[in-house]
Order: sequence, then C-alpha cells, then structure tokens
Amino acid sequence: QQQSPAAEGAEGAGGEGEGVEEGREEMTLDIKSFRKPGEKTFTQRSRLFIGNLPADIPEEELRNMFAKYGNIGEVFINRDRGFGFIRLETRTLAEIAKAELDGSVLKNRQIRVSFATHTAALTVRNLLPSVTNELLEQAFSEFGLVERAVVVTDDRGRPTGRGIVELANKAAARKALERCTEGALLLTTTPCPAIVELSEHFDNEDGQPEKSLQKSAAYYKEREQKPHFAQPGTFEFEYSSRWRALHEMEKQQREQVDKNIKEAQGKLEAELESAKHEHQLMLMRHDLMRRQEELRRLEELRNQELQRRKQIEMRHEDERRRREEEMMRHREQEDLRHNPDGFKPNYGDNKDKSNIG
Repeated sequence: QQQSPAAEGAEGAGGEGEGVEEGREEMTLDIKSFRKPGEKTFTQRSRLFIGNLPADIPEEELRNMFAKYGNIGEVFINRDRGFGFIRLETRTLAEIAKAELDGSVLKNRQIRVSFATHTAALTVRNLLPSVTNELLEQAFSEFGLVERAVVVTDDRGRPTGRGIVELANKAAARKALERCTEGALLLTTTPCPAIVELSEHFDNEDGQPEKSLQKSAAYYKEREQKPHFAQPGTFEFEYSSRWRALHEMEKQQREQVDKNIKEAQGKLEAELESAKHEHQLMLMRHDLMRRQEELRRLEELRNQELQRRKQIEMRHEDERRRREEEMMRHREQEDLRHNPDGFKPNYGDNKDKSNIG
C-alpha cells in the first residue's frame, strides 16, 4: 500500500504515543476552497501522468489513490508500458496530488507523478497591446471549447505580443491552426494577423531530477568529474572557448535578425499608416462620387416629376377647354330647341333701339 511522504513523516512523529496515534484523524481537503470563481474544471491542465505503475494495478485502486483530491474525470491505464493518466477537477488539486504522491511507493514500485503534456495548446504571436485574455478566448471559441487563453506579460505586466490558447481537444487545435495558417485571423481593426503555431511549452516545473535519469554507461562517464572551471591552456579550455564563440555568434545573429525584424516591422507599420490614410481618402472619394450620383439621380427624378406635373396640367387644361366647348354646344342646342324656326335674337339691335328710345 502506498503512502505519501507527508503521511510517513506524521506517522514517525507520532510513534511515541499509541493513544494519541489512535485518536488522530486523517487530514482531509476542503475541495471547494481550491476552486477559483469561474474556473473551468476537468481541463487538460489538471491532467496527471503516472509512471512506473504495476502491470496488475486495477483502475479502482488507482482511483482510490486520488480519491481525497476530489472528483475524478478521466482514468487511463496502459498496463503493457506501465503508465496511466488521471484528470482531476482543478489545477490546484492536481498540484497537491502531484506534490504528495510523486515518489510514493505502490506495490514495491516508486511511482512518478507529473503533469501531462497539453496536446491541444497553441502559441499565438503578433498580438497587439489591445488584445486581452477575454478577446483571445472569444476569437478562438469558434474552433472549439477553449480551456484557457492567456496573453503573456512581462514582469511589469506589459503584454509581450505573445499568447497561449489551450483548447479541449486536438481536433479543435488542428482546425484553428489550419484556418489561421491558410487565412488571416484579425483580432482588432488593425490588419495585423495572429500568427498561430503549435505550442512547444511543456508544463513541467520539476525539470529533470536525479532520480528520473537512467544510469547508463554514458551517464557514469559524463559524471566522472564534478562541476569545475576549465583551466586556461588545456584541451577543455580550448574547446570550451570554441563553444562559447559559437554561442556568441548565434547571439549576434539573433540580435541582427531581431534588429532586421524590428526595422521591417517599423517600415510595415509606417506603410500601414500611410495606406490607412490613402484608403480613407479613397473611401471619401467614393463617398463623394456616390453622393454626387445620388444628387444627379435626385435631380433627374425632380425633372421627371416636374415634367409629369406639367403633363397633368396640360391634360387638365385640355379637359377644361373640352368641357367649355361641350357647354357651348349644349347651349346652342338648347337655343335651337327653343327657336325651331331658326330665329336668333339680335341682342345688339335691341340694345340700340332701347338707347334711341
């Protein structure tokens, strides 16, 4: 049966009093206190690798080992190769389990517990200072569930132009990588595309401890001498100097490359700013032409409307004349009907006679 180092120390310290040992209760964890507000659970960041497992270990026993650390999601065991994976609820709980169980003994075998490599993590470069964690998560949510999105900052809290996006599965990560490689994902108004690459980040804070290194013949040969400084004039010093010169050349070339990139970046930014103004002027010209075309069209519609009104007035005038002529003909017909002999009163002669009288 395995025991954590902390449990072994507590057992040794309490060996003097049987009564005290019997009354001591096993320490328990308040699981809720290790869950941050809004924290996503059962992500790949809380996935642990367990190495050097006994070939006959049942899944139930592995679950029991981690039961005190809260709910368990995924459990996978490869008995042929002696390793497994287990996923806990939060990163903090996984860190506690790793600290307590790494190096513990299970069925006479010292197991290794470490964080599993995130297989769906992406590195995002070329980020502008206005990009935040939330914006980064929003942009990559179209490819699948985002477990974590972080804009990397320096020790002063200033953005470095680089970010990390961890998706829930490999398919989503491949989709994001393909889309962003073939196209141009813009996170803001400025046409500065996000450069997406597979992440080379390994979430392993332990490095390479002595206990994990295989003690081969090459190991013992390299470790024949303790750490020391090479003495001038020796074979060691000569080749150490050549290695140093090689690294210095690499450093200078990297600095030159960085300088060239910064110059090219500054030139591109200046060209972009100029292109923005030119594009804005082009938009203004297009808008002016559109407005002029709209005015011309309105003027044409106005002329058409005036022509239409004029035609309507002409039709009304023709209609008025037609009605007057119709009324005159009707009056003449009435006069003929009242004077069948065809006599037409001479209103002018009657008026003259009345004046003479």
